[in-house]
Amino acid sequence: MSPIRKPFSNDPLFPFELVYKDTKSPERELPDHLHDRYEFVYVHSGRGTFFIDQNFYDMRQGDLFIIPGNSIHRAFPDPLDTVTSSAVFFAPSLVAQPSFDDSYHAIRCFELSRKRKLYKMELDGSLMQRTEDALSEIQVELELKKSGYRQAVSLVFQRWLLLVNRQSLIERSDDPEDAGIGPLWMREILLYIASHPHADLGLTSLARQASVTGAHFSRVFKRLTGMNVTDYVNAKRIVLAKELLVETDDTVSRIAERCGFESLPHFHRVFKKIASTTPGGYKRGIRP
Repeated sequence: MSPIRKPFSNDPLFPFELVYKDTKSPERELPDHLHDRYEFVYVHSGRGTFFIDQNFYDMRQGDLFIIPGNSIHRAFPDPLDTVTSSAVFFAPSLVAQPSFDDSYHAIRCFELSRKRKLYKMELDGSLMQRTEDALSEIQVELELKKSGYRQAVSLVFQRWLLLVNRQSLIERSDDPEDAGIGPLWMREILLYIASHPHADLGLTSLARQASVTGAHFSRVFKRLTGMNVTDYVNAKRIVLAKELLVETDDTVSRIAERCGFESLPHFHRVFKKIASTTPGGYKRGIRP
């Protein structure tokens, strides 16, 4: 199944949403999905596994997951110890303010996570408490909607975001132990897919590269990512295509080629299915 796009309310002046202390069983958890919003997921209690981009992480109390926009992700709650978590979704425009310090900007933690390919932060007791307090305060403001509540939410959120950014700058950049969930060949294949979008990424070719049978490869891949190989590869290619459409002057045809699509019609069909708009529309700033 292709990753779905999570919808959000369309308020350009206040691009912020909080899902507070939500407890989900495996049956209620969203399938593989992605969206343009930046996202924090804080775990209050329970256990599970989180798949983000190409890594797998254990979920435990006090974990904070930092998910940049357009990253494929999915949570797998433990059915016997379900996860209660809070999720914050926001657009960078919410925190885009003039900086008084050239060494700081508000979404630094997301840039570092994307660069390091590490999306989990284990909070110490002090930051855990401040996180709980900030989320609770934001939830109250959103519920009561008193005069100035948007400003209040923004102030509380940016103060907390500053603390997270400071912590991210001192985090070790080597892989945490739980990033090694799954067999080594699986982690190597995910890295290969991410760095070789134009290569032959069909099931037969990837299974041969991993030195396992196609049936075994397909079974393990689906169990760990929640997607079949074709849907995962297409989603990764479309994420890259969206970046190239925004950041380069390449033609749509050239971008389709760089992303590994054999024909322009196929690229258009897959792009519209995943992004809910055409490549040309996305380049012009049209977002569904």
